[in-house]
Amino acid sequence: MQIKWQIVKEYSDILYHKTDGIAKITINRPHKRNAFRPKTVFELYDAFVDAREDPNIGVVLFTGAGPHTDGKYAFCAGGDQSVRGTAGYVDETGVPRLNVLDLQRLIRSMPKVVIALVAGYAIGGGHVLHIICDLTIAADNAIFGQTGPKVGSFDGGFGASYLARIVGQKKAREIWFLCRQYTAQEALEMGLVNCVV
Repeated sequence: MQIKWQIVKEYSDILYHKTDGIAKITINRPHKRNAFRPKTVFELYDAFVDAREDPNIGVVLFTGAGPHTDGKYAFCAGGDQSVRGTAGYVDETGVPRLNVLDLQRLIRSMPKVVIALVAGYAIGGGHVLHIICDLTIAADNAIFGQTGPKVGSFDGGFGASYLARIVGQKKAREIWFLCRQYTAQEALEMGLVNCVV
């Protein structure tokens, strides 16, 4: 059965579609492994607000476009380091702002089920985005992990607390501090994802 997705609105960094009670929001920056910049976060926020307010939508699918030019996939590789200045992630006006906490708060407070569909890398801030979703379905090629200590970043949002609730305090510290990467099967075994397909 072929699903007929309807384009809701045109964006530069994301794709937003709907069909039969389902909204699909896709980070569309495969050339950057779907890393987000301030504009991406703004567009994601806008699409999630629309999905929240649409009484015909019951489920939101959240995913990343791909593959990268090297053939590898990514759900989201976190913040785009190429736009990160000394004071943070810089938008098109030169102002350092990311507002990812606003997006995280919106996803957590959605009155609809939000399902992360993870193929390839879910790393750093991209890992946090899947953690805060209600459910995560991982492709067998999914890779999960944090990068904060490696890039001088920290989680200023819900990632650390939700990760600890999901996998326990000790495992969460291992994930945050050691920056290891975990396969889809390892993520399933620790309860980080709901299923692997």
